[in-house]
Amino acid sequence: MDVHGRDLRYFTAVAEELSFTRAAEKLFVSQPALSKQIRMLEKQLGVELFQRDRRSVRLTAVGRALLPHAREVLAVWQQAWAVVEEAKTAERYSLVIGMSTSPGRGLLPALRARLVAWHPAVRPVLRQVNWADPSAGLADGSADVAFVWLPLPDSDRYRYAVVAREPRLVALPEGHPLAARAASDPEGKVDFADLLGEPFLALPPEAGPLRDYWLALDARDGRPPRIGAVVASAEETHEAVASGQGVVLLAAGNAPLVARDDVIAVPVRGVSPSRLAVAARKDDRRPLVLAYLAAAREVGAAVGGGAARPGVS
Repeated sequence: MDVHGRDLRYFTAVAEELSFTRAAEKLFVSQPALSKQIRMLEKQLGVELFQRDRRSVRLTAVGRALLPHAREVLAVWQQAWAVVEEAKTAERYSLVIGMSTSPGRGLLPALRARLVAWHPAVRPVLRQVNWADPSAGLADGSADVAFVWLPLPDSDRYRYAVVAREPRLVALPEGHPLAARAASDPEGKVDFADLLGEPFLALPPEAGPLRDYWLALDARDGRPPRIGAVVASAEETHEAVASGQGVVLLAAGNAPLVARDDVIAVPVRGVSPSRLAVAARKDDRRPLVLAYLAAAREVGAAVGGGAARPGVS
């Protein structure tokens, strides 16, 4: 049996008004259409729900038995409808922002201020993602936009705006011989060539090109790195460096996450700068996603000394 909610709503209106005329007015339908729908419901149920004559309309015993259940079904459906509408609104105005670590650098408040100025009802949601996912949730759809380090695997799937360009440092145990060498260097740096024999901390293999980048494969002249340990969080990295398992390259802006207690960070000569970006899937053109990318472009341009418009290509 497949009784529609409309049928129960029509039945309940007639039962409460005990008048097809008043019920039709209440439902904003014509009286003939309402009468036809009630007859179809009675035929479907195989029973009369109302006794009708020219002067009155009365519920039958079956109609009286059905009425409280019809009201209950309609009430539950109304609740379900409200929940669905609330979920639709939340989905429309929610923006999930993925990140492997907090981007810092004042980026979150700067981007939020711009986004809220354009979309006051937006509800940004921050999502922490393991370092094994270099897309920070974009690849599996668990994030709408994400803070990512370039290069990004499957880069043709994404669009991005660079929000920070920073030199790469190397994190060392405080008593490491290269720390003293950096202290005596006029620029306070170490040469990457001096790090080639050191064990390096590496991202999980799933990180793909990003793992290679933080191992600086492009600066090794084909010499393979020696992996001291695999790390998947800033805390793991700090502990691994402090315990002498290896050294690690990191962006200058992320140095405070690792360089503390018995770990120091020293600038490296001979490796390219790091690039932090806000990225989104190319096929995702929802207004909030495009607006966040536009905000990222504005912030990135301001950092670089340029100017940007809020439009996103």
